[in-house]
Amino acid sequence: MTEGRNVGSPRSVALVGPYGSGKSTLFEALMDAAGAAVKRPSDPRNRPMTTEIRLGHCTYLGDPWCIIDCPGSIEFAHETRAALEMADLAVVVCDASPSHALAVAPLLKCLADAAIPHMVFLNKIDRLEEGLADTIGALQAHASAPMVLRQMPIQDGGVISGYVDLMSERAYRYRKGQESELIQIPPSMMVQEEEARIRLVETLADRDDALLEKLLDDVKPTPDELYRDMHKDLLAGTVIEVLLGAAENAHGVRRLWKALRHDGPTLRDTAERRLIDAEGPPLAQVFKTSYAGHTGKLSYARVWRGTFKDGAMLGGTRLGGIYHTNGTDLAKRPEAVEGEIVVLGRLDGIATGATVSTNGTPDPLAFPEPDPPVYALAIATTDRKDDVKLSGALHRLAEEDPSLVIEHSQDTGETILHGQGEMHLLKTIEHLSRAYGLKVATAKPAVAYKETIRSSVHQHGRLKRQTGGHGQFADVKIDIAPRARGEGFAFIDKVVGGAVPRNFIPAVGEAAAEAARRGPFGYPVVDIAVTLVDGGFHSVDSSDMAFKTATSMAMRDGLAGADPVLLEPIDHVTVSVPNDYTARAQRLLTGRRGQILGFAERTGWPGWDDVEALVPEAELHDLIIELRSQTLGLGTYRKRFDHLAEAKGAEVKPKAA
Repeated sequence: MTEGRNVGSPRSVALVGPYGSGKSTLFEALMDAAGAAVKRPSDPRNRPMTTEIRLGHCTYLGDPWCIIDCPGSIEFAHETRAALEMADLAVVVCDASPSHALAVAPLLKCLADAAIPHMVFLNKIDRLEEGLADTIGALQAHASAPMVLRQMPIQDGGVISGYVDLMSERAYRYRKGQESELIQIPPSMMVQEEEARIRLVETLADRDDALLEKLLDDVKPTPDELYRDMHKDLLAGTVIEVLLGAAENAHGVRRLWKALRHDGPTLRDTAERRLIDAEGPPLAQVFKTSYAGHTGKLSYARVWRGTFKDGAMLGGTRLGGIYHTNGTDLAKRPEAVEGEIVVLGRLDGIATGATVSTNGTPDPLAFPEPDPPVYALAIATTDRKDDVKLSGALHRLAEEDPSLVIEHSQDTGETILHGQGEMHLLKTIEHLSRAYGLKVATAKPAVAYKETIRSSVHQHGRLKRQTGGHGQFADVKIDIAPRARGEGFAFIDKVVGGAVPRNFIPAVGEAAAEAARRGPFGYPVVDIAVTLVDGGFHSVDSSDMAFKTATSMAMRDGLAGADPVLLEPIDHVTVSVPNDYTARAQRLLTGRRGQILGFAERTGWPGWDDVEALVPEAELHDLIIELRSQTLGLGTYRKRFDHLAEAKGAEVKPKAA
């Protein structure tokens, strides 16, 4: 096995990392090194946050590649996870400072759980002030496999000027924007280099008896043997290769390219990992959907098997274009070959995550589910004439972004966007304006308060009207009583002796239920029993409508006199944070009228805690904003409705009529 082996089918690599790690800069540097330059921001210091994936198609040393630049913010994590399902390999881009290691913990966990081969690129190495061992140690605390340092930095006058490759035992000096220059290993580093190489070999030898035997016999393994073991262990997920560089200056970028070519999986390796048969009709999977002006619907997909030609029929839909892209520009292609990640045009009716084939409907492939939403905004058009247009736009947005949940609340009558955070929803609203010309007003969603009563009442309702001809008459006597929480509304008929004819009793029940939809405070009344105990009628003037009106009068007066009380929804909340922030999370919850139930280590997440609490829904609107601001952007929570409780300490205004 040699370092320059050709693998045939196009391969893909996903660049992932927290915001500010230099992921997008590395994407551009890799594309530059492959001779496929992409558009860069005019001022790199004010680079906008990546909120959706960028694809880059290129060829490096004869091998075709697709590089996926993934969003760094946790609010767009579903887009990242969807892209990772298509990649052969992930590169975790991390600031070289040990203080930034915690920020990559969720990514390392995600990659390990999904069994996606990955390596780490320690970026901004030229700014490293602490020892590199501290950074590796901090990262190792969150990794599921041993970190294997592939390179050692060369320091010259306190400045990192190059590196030693521990596998080939060659030294290189960085040259800004150019390929590194091969130099002799500095004599002062010989002992350090030998010790570091032994540690690398020892780690690889843990899974290779032949290599272990050489180590015990003090026989030096060849670079080819180490390349072979690194490739094997990287695929198995038993090691995590660590490389160094500074993407802004193109330092270490070509060495990263060579590691990707040599150590990374092939298409067949990835297909085997994902349990995709090598034989069969053409097969592709859509992992992202977008709508783009005159081009219409665009479906980003990876071709797992076979070849797709423009105009082919996929799932009953004719394919309307095949494209490559370098960032934003689309370049039309006549076909998509096995291994490629491409953009497919006008696949109407094909959803994100779906598999497509030229031969019927294939079995589905695994696709990640979005995290539960943690932030919401109520939206409404500023011009009522745009309501229908808004409905269509929201349908498309939900198709583009599976992590966006659109709710039309029956309790409050609002249209509510649920998402992964404030930035996520603000981006959605900006997209509504830019792509659809829709101006919307936003507000904090109304809380679905309810009412109930504390005491029982007996209430008389009587309607007697004479307006010429037939009049209106109805007489009802009802008992209104509280029920246990959660038992709902009940209507009971206890009339005897025909005081109220049987044909009018359903009207009384309907009116009682209707009246309970709006109590004295303006909210629905729950957990009450209404019992019809007596009444009166007129053989000519009584009617269903008359009994409904009399019942409504009795309900209005009776509920007001039954010691009404406002109820608010209480949610069971589980906050997940690194355990350094557990105390902060508890204080945050108690400051929002939360009742702490306890905390424990988060299952499968060493070093993280789950804090459980009962919290009023009214206090949860901006919880995620404050939680993330206090936990380096890492904290999150899950919630579910638990019960209704008397609203104590909440500022609630009566609902307008």
